[in-house]
Amino acid sequence: MLIGVPKEIKNHEYRVGLTPGSVRELVRYGHQVTIETNAGAGIGMSDEEYTRVGAVIGCAEQIYSDCDMIVKVKEPQHHECKMLRDNQILFTYLHLAPDPEQTRLLLDSGVIAIAYETVTGPNNTLPLLAPMSEVAGRLSIQAGAHSLEKAQGGAGVLLGGVPGVAPAKVLVIGGGVVGDNAAYMARGMGAEVTILDRSLPRLRELDSEYGGRVKCVYSTVETIEEYALAADMVVGAVLVPGAAAPKLLSRDIIARMKKGSVVVDVAIDQGGCFETSKPTTHQDPTYVVDGIVHYCVANMPGAVARTSTLALNNATLPFVLSLAGKGCKKALLTDQDLRNGLNVYRGQITHKAVALDLNYEYRPATEVLAA
Repeated sequence: MLIGVPKEIKNHEYRVGLTPGSVRELVRYGHQVTIETNAGAGIGMSDEEYTRVGAVIGCAEQIYSDCDMIVKVKEPQHHECKMLRDNQILFTYLHLAPDPEQTRLLLDSGVIAIAYETVTGPNNTLPLLAPMSEVAGRLSIQAGAHSLEKAQGGAGVLLGGVPGVAPAKVLVIGGGVVGDNAAYMARGMGAEVTILDRSLPRLRELDSEYGGRVKCVYSTVETIEEYALAADMVVGAVLVPGAAAPKLLSRDIIARMKKGSVVVDVAIDQGGCFETSKPTTHQDPTYVVDGIVHYCVANMPGAVARTSTLALNNATLPFVLSLAGKGCKKALLTDQDLRNGLNVYRGQITHKAVALDLNYEYRPATEVLAA
């Protein structure tokens, strides 16, 4: 199969769909790989490294016109969507639920779009989302701590305090991969941490993991309000796979929080879980609403692009090899976990949550693949 990797063009996005190591694996199995010029240069992966393992260096137009499969990191921007063609495979993060225009363009293109974030694994895990969730969870505390500094608009609070001065209070809403990693970092920096979640078994796991050093509280409207109003930092770490994130902090609660507090919305690529959230970029990451600093960067892992690229490739490479080796239809039909990642198939929506959120007809993946 001819596989293409375009350079990411989203603001301050330096990750790359395939590393030289991943390309080497694909070439070993007889596949051809074209990498856009300087696609990995931003994280120290040169064109020479790619050519040494058998890749061809080309331009974006050549990749989109010639390649059978496009492997990316972030969702295609609108002009990239217009370069996609019928029956071409697109394998990347998509986050379609909050993005009706991208969805429409993908449907019009006739592309077969498989979303990293809805590919599943054992016990309903999300193996291609997990590595970036780990990165984003840890980064959320790093970014939030910086935003708490007075020069950044925050209250001038040091996350861990010092002897004689109490540490900051950090609320993490959601105890999944993002929330666990956020709590791990916040606790490591000396903050007083509370995790809210609606799963009692998960709360028990987290309580055991942290040995009582983190408060694990059942999430209700009341507890969200109580702990948010007392917090110096709130991290939104909720996920409904494929669907728009629920709004858990209202504008009213935000307005009543301590002035100079910080909210970090890790769910922003699925529409955000705070009513006052809107996507920002690494170039201009924060804004203030009612005296509360909002950090809502939609591609947070791009800030540590080299680490993120390596972690992502570890997870995606087996699926890329399967799609390239078996062909798209066979790979999807024989692997339910990969099939769960199919969001768009040649003009049809094949993920239920996306169809529901954007008011499209839902067609099950098995049905469209059989047809």
